[in-house]
Parts: sequence; C-alpha cells; structure tokens
Amino acid sequence: MVELQVVLPDESATMPPERLVELAIAAEDLGYGTAWLPDHLLPPGEFGPTYGGVYEPLVTIGYLAARASRIRFGTSVLVLPMRSPYVVAKQAATLHRLSGERVVLGIGAGWAKDEFAAVRAVFEERGRRTDESLGIIRDLFEGRDRGGVFEPKPRAPLPLMIGGTTVPALRRAARYGDEWQGLNLDGAGFAAAVSRLRSFGDRPIKVGTRLDWSDGDPDPVVAMAHELVDAGAETVAVSFGDEASALDRMTRFRKLFTAG
Repeated sequence: MVELQVVLPDESATMPPERLVELAIAAEDLGYGTAWLPDHLLPPGEFGPTYGGVYEPLVTIGYLAARASRIRFGTSVLVLPMRSPYVVAKQAATLHRLSGERVVLGIGAGWAKDEFAAVRAVFEERGRRTDESLGIIRDLFEGRDRGGVFEPKPRAPLPLMIGGTTVPALRRAARYGDEWQGLNLDGAGFAAAVSRLRSFGDRPIKVGTRLDWSDGDPDPVVAMAHELVDAGAETVAVSFGDEASALDRMTRFRKLFTAG
C-alpha cells in the first residue's frame, strides 16, 4: 500500500513556528506517514516557492518530533555538500534517538550555484563531496571506525533517502540509499527512473516521488498520484503550497485520493 506523505511549507519568514506544529499534527491525524522539510542555507533570492527552508530542517525536526508522536520526519532534501558529514551524522542520529526512531535523512547534491558561492562551497565538486560524505555517514551509522567514537549509534535503522532524477543521483541512490525520491514525474517518467536506478544495483530501495498542489483543481494531481502508484510508487509526497491554505489542501487531497 502506498504511503502518502506531506512536504511542510517553510517558505515564509513571517510564519510562526507553531503553524508548522499544527500542520505536522494535522498530517499525523490524517494518516500521512512522513512529513518532509526543505533546505536552503543562503539562497540567492527571497524565500518563497523556489527557495524553501526558512527554519533549518534538522533543528525544526527536533521541535516538531517533540509535539507529534507517530509521524516520521525527514529532510527533502538536505544539501549535504554544504555541510560537514560528521556534524550531519551526529545531528541525525541524535534526532533519531530522541524522536523514537522517526527520522529519515534525505539528502541531495544541490542545484543553486549562487548559494554554493555564498557559503564558500565549490559547486563543481558537489557530486564528489556528496558521495564521500554519504560514505562517511553510512560508516558512522553502521559502526565502522572513522578515527573516533561515534554516538549515539542508531539502535534502529536510520534511513538515508536520496533525492533527484539525474543519472548521478540515481547511481548515488542505488549505492547509498534506503529510499529514493523523484520530483514532478508522471507515471512513465517515474517507471523509467526506477528502471535506471535498479540497473545500478540490487539493494532494496523504497521508491517514491514528490508532487505539487499549490493552486487550481485537485483532480489532476489526485489522478497523477494514482498513476504513480500504478507505476510502482511506494510513497507519494505532496507539497500543498502556502501555509495559509495547506491544511485545507492536505485534508481534501487525502479524502479525494482515498475515495479514488
């Protein structure tokens, strides 16, 4: 059975933190299985539809997980090559333990060249750095020696989700991921991406994608979600647009999808 997921709105600097709590709890009550948070550190433009992540996602997960009791929380996606993999591993493992093992560490290589320049990271090295960092994080999570003591080691698996549809991202997911998430794919595109991913290895990986319903008629988005399930999607995550209307859309989408 498909797991419906929600991408929490984090695009407004004026949104009070309590609004994210309300939406996370509502998603949990409606039966969504995972709530994702976006990430941008220093985007070249204002936070909004293109650049989400006003509140830093890992810190925010700690805040939300203390208020909601069942739903998983994850990053979609954390731009890993802008950060120390040791710090990210420590943060994620700590959150996993404190939340009762409800964290998914979703990562990507990033795409905003100006943002890399702003934080003094080398855009052209992002793929290599992402792969190296994933190797380090995987080693730390699985107890392999990295020159020091790493705690808290995950007592239950802490899934790594790899986002993206490029060939390097699919190859990365096949090598390191427990889950993979595409973006704005139709059924045929999703099936082709999954086939390519599977061609790079035989590790078991949960596959899904993200959709957007921020305005207009919900019926095409609901129909696309069903098309993706028919194409093999195990998870479908939906971004519901501005926080002012997110709860209404989240509720309507769940009812329409279930009725269909």
